[in-house]
Amino acid sequence: MDLQLQDQHVLITGGSKGIGLACALGFLREGARVSLVSRDLQNLEQGRETLIEAFAEAKGRVSVHAADLKDPASAVAALDAAEQAFGAVDVLVNSAGAARRTPPDDLTPTAWHDAMDAKYFTYIHMIDPVVKRMGQRGRGAIVNVIGQGGKVASPVHMAGGAANAALMLVSAGMAAAYAAKGVRVNAVNPGLTLTARLQEGMKADAKLQGIDTDEALKRATARLPLGRIATPEEIANTVVFLASPKASYVTGAIVAMDGAVTPMI
Repeated sequence: MDLQLQDQHVLITGGSKGIGLACALGFLREGARVSLVSRDLQNLEQGRETLIEAFAEAKGRVSVHAADLKDPASAVAALDAAEQAFGAVDVLVNSAGAARRTPPDDLTPTAWHDAMDAKYFTYIHMIDPVVKRMGQRGRGAIVNVIGQGGKVASPVHMAGGAANAALMLVSAGMAAAYAAKGVRVNAVNPGLTLTARLQEGMKADAKLQGIDTDEALKRATARLPLGRIATPEEIANTVVFLASPKASYVTGAIVAMDGAVTPMI
């Protein structure tokens, strides 16, 4: 299927690895140009090389911009640099930041603040300038990769889950606020996904249950109706579709991708 993304400019936060990098590859294969934003320039350069190795036609179609998205000025600077390189942003994918999973007895006020800074504000600081520019141009699509932890309260993910829940509200609210201006906003909520972040979550689960991380992973996998953990590419496939003109009447959607482990409407 041609998703009609040829020469579209896609900006991806958290694009140097994991789900963000998988999204970048998906967009490149559809003919888009991709700007990757992350904190570490070395990781970004490595991510660009990974994309070119996987898809030779990516060469010359990937720009990288290091930014600390906890700082709103740094986010705007990265956006300006990306638009100088490839023109106005047509699609924004937010996949940056992750709140540390913490057992409840280890939570402190600082941990709650850190979770919002790490996940909520890293998204907001890029969403705010991008959605306004898209609204002025009368077109654009935003997809926020959030997490099912905002739907279901986990004892080891309360602070991060609160940030996720807030981002879902923002996604739905922005969709309603900017629909008349030609901007669509959707969200994807992955469950367990085969990224480096998975191990951190398993350590927190293992500590709470008094088991080792291998056993925690085994038990978590056994609870999945699909019988396996998602790959980053599977999450990316949904993100790319939602961002494309083929999903032109989809906005305000919050898509669960947890393998049906949490049956809810």
